[in-house]
Amino acid sequence: MKKFFGRAISLLTAVTVACTVFTAVPASVQAADSLPLKVEAEACSLGSGAAVATNVYGTEYPGYSGNGFVWVTNAGTVTLKVTVPKSAMYELSAKCWMYLGEKDETRLQVVSVNGVSQGNFYIPNKNGWIDYSFGYFYLEAGTATIEIGSSGSWGYILYDTVTFDYADMPALDIDPAPCDVKATAETKSLKKYLTDVYGKSVISGQQEIYGGGNDGNSEFEFEYIYDKTGKYPAIRGFDMMNYNPLYGWEDGTTDRIIDWVKQRNGIATVAWHIHVPSDFTSYKPGDILDWTKCTYKPTSSFKTANCLDKSTKEYAYLMLAIDDLAKQLLVLQDAGVPVLLRPFHEAEGNNNIDGSGAWFWWGSAGSEVYKQLWKLLYTTLTEKYGIHNAIWEVNLYTYTNSSEWYPGDDCVDIVAYDKYEGSPYTWKTSSASSVFLTLVNDTNDTKMVAMSENDIIPDIKNIVNEQAWWLYFCPWYGDFLTSSRYNDPDLLNTIYNSPYVITLDELPADIYQSGPTHGLLGDLNSDGNVDAIDLGLLKAYLLKINTISINSTNADVDGSGDIDALDFAYVKKKLLGIIDKFPIE
Repeated sequence: MKKFFGRAISLLTAVTVACTVFTAVPASVQAADSLPLKVEAEACSLGSGAAVATNVYGTEYPGYSGNGFVWVTNAGTVTLKVTVPKSAMYELSAKCWMYLGEKDETRLQVVSVNGVSQGNFYIPNKNGWIDYSFGYFYLEAGTATIEIGSSGSWGYILYDTVTFDYADMPALDIDPAPCDVKATAETKSLKKYLTDVYGKSVISGQQEIYGGGNDGNSEFEFEYIYDKTGKYPAIRGFDMMNYNPLYGWEDGTTDRIIDWVKQRNGIATVAWHIHVPSDFTSYKPGDILDWTKCTYKPTSSFKTANCLDKSTKEYAYLMLAIDDLAKQLLVLQDAGVPVLLRPFHEAEGNNNIDGSGAWFWWGSAGSEVYKQLWKLLYTTLTEKYGIHNAIWEVNLYTYTNSSEWYPGDDCVDIVAYDKYEGSPYTWKTSSASSVFLTLVNDTNDTKMVAMSENDIIPDIKNIVNEQAWWLYFCPWYGDFLTSSRYNDPDLLNTIYNSPYVITLDELPADIYQSGPTHGLLGDLNSDGNVDAIDLGLLKAYLLKINTISINSTNADVDGSGDIDALDFAYVKKKLLGIIDKFPIE
């Protein structure tokens, strides 16, 4: 997938700068039947504040095509009117130059289609012309008016050409192997299921209230959903915040996770709002504190960077906290329960890499410390405690430097986004496809992308049309689900009963089984034996002899999902006595 997405980010107040009003060029461009359509920016319709130029106040900007470029000041617009051949996803891009400030400084630009804002984008200063994509948009067949520089833009951009084309959509074909090579059989099976449905369906989810909320009724949101739709969500969100070294409150979360997975055959996702003492200076490791004296927000007395130094009190505290988490995860692992583990979530907070915009203490020392903190948690849990029942899920955003917070492919299975109205954009029931595709692009389409928290659930029609195949959605509890301000009950019913949305009753009974559900591995002719005949059948199958019929379930002896030469090698080794069992036995 091409790596050129712009970043959809928060709407900021436009900077008001006095500027000369230029004469607009009253022209429009109609797209031909064949795409791509590439036009000179000066051939587009230009709004007040945009004009054709060959220099700006005597400064030359060489390398443009045509008769010049379009100089857009703070209020200028470039408008392209196109004929859309068919209802599909399209990409808008431009050759442009943001010429103000230092290298890599950015200017916010707004793009709208038929008068509706499609998001806000920061174009960086690269000291030259760049090809910049405004992302992918779903357009109905017909005529569309695309405006670059809509209200809210900061302007001061040079545009040379504008290109309109079909979107090159990602494959969403993800390796089912967990990042933890020692993952339990149940964890591997769950990961394989997730990758199987990813890109085809969306799994329904719902966050439960933690502690004693809803007067102790943790089922409130789930019964609300059932009452409105006749369905239960497939994924249930939990939080292990109360298992901590400070006030250590047993609220039954671990038992509810086991019940949800083992008794109701659901999928569990687990967050970790781990607290620290509000006054860490006077805290002594092991002290018990009232919960009112604890916080998960940044606090000046707790130095997050010190968590990486074994000689510090912060490190000692973190190890106590991880020990509490590990004890609960081991209970789950012993029960055969895997989880989607989402610790240290929403680390970036507002757009930053130095921690200045962090909402939680674990992001307050910046992106580099955060990545090391994530890896410390990962290695401590997997290597010290032997935790191998986690599918690791990290929160990212789509600001200019959000990818700087990504810990790495070797310790991440899922990239998650938390979507709320106004943070940073008012989405309503849109699919937020620009965010989805940016996150897909940031990991080179190698990780699944999920909507781990949200208020408004995207309309499934928009998800399908825009191919924004979020792995799952998961509204926060309370009003975020139940208020009609966020989720209309009629639309909730439509979503839950869509053939594209997976609910609890639609999860397969063998979702946590790692091997074949029947038969004998290596027994390709189903005669109850594994012998030379089976090896011959497998060889003929791999040579694509059309008349050969085999039991394909029993042939995949390494559990890779494919029948290939490796399976042949394992069957041969088994028959020769070199191995006594297949990899997935």
